Amino acid sequence: MDIRGVIFDLDGTLLDTLEDLVDAANATLAHFGFPGHSPAAYRYFVGDGLMTLIERIVPEKNRSQQEIAACMDIFMQLYSQSWDLKSRPYAGIMEMLQQLRQSGLQLGVLSNKPHAFTRLCVQQFFTADSFAFVFGQREGVPRKPDPAGAKEIADLMQLQPQQILYVGDTATDMQTGNRAGMWTMGVLWGFRERQELEESQAGIIVTHPLEIVNHVNSNC
Repeated sequence: MDIRGVIFDLDGTLLDTLEDLVDAANATLAHFGFPGHSPAAYRYFVGDGLMTLIERIVPEKNRSQQEIAACMDIFMQLYSQSWDLKSRPYAGIMEMLQQLRQSGLQLGVLSNKPHAFTRLCVQQFFTADSFAFVFGQREGVPRKPDPAGAKEIADLMQLQPQQILYVGDTATDMQTGNRAGMWTMGVLWGFRERQELEESQAGIIVTHPLEIVNHVNSNC
């Protein structure tokens, strides 16, 4: 194993964004007179893109294409006003990133969050030199677990997939990294549980961000 680059998921991996997502999503549901959901439920609703999130939270009888589009529009309006109120990097993330950069690794972010919000989050919570490449969900690029975005970052890093570690908190992330031919690492401080990561063939599972540094340095 010769790790030269690391690609991170964003929500549930680098940032704890759950409360802001819950607030905007439940406010969207309330706008249309739909019942809301608990924060625990949202841990399983998020992670697969905005459209999928909306499809999961609205009542089944209200999942027409037109209604989903209307809910997405309202969510975007509400989230644009509140995306950074409660979101924060997880403990240990800033130290981990600094140490990886000092080791000379290239770092990137690949998220299913809309691209504009992904970039806003990175700009708000991290230093300008934290990541060389930052991509959210973009038109024309399949969302994770399709490996296209991960492979694009590998090309930009000028690295082979087997030189990259993909780090995330969900089955979607593990599937993305595995399909891209990268090493995979699941984190337990995010939105999902160990069983999901194990069943999705996470190569390694860690409980603290600095374990990422230890693992990468021991395998470089």
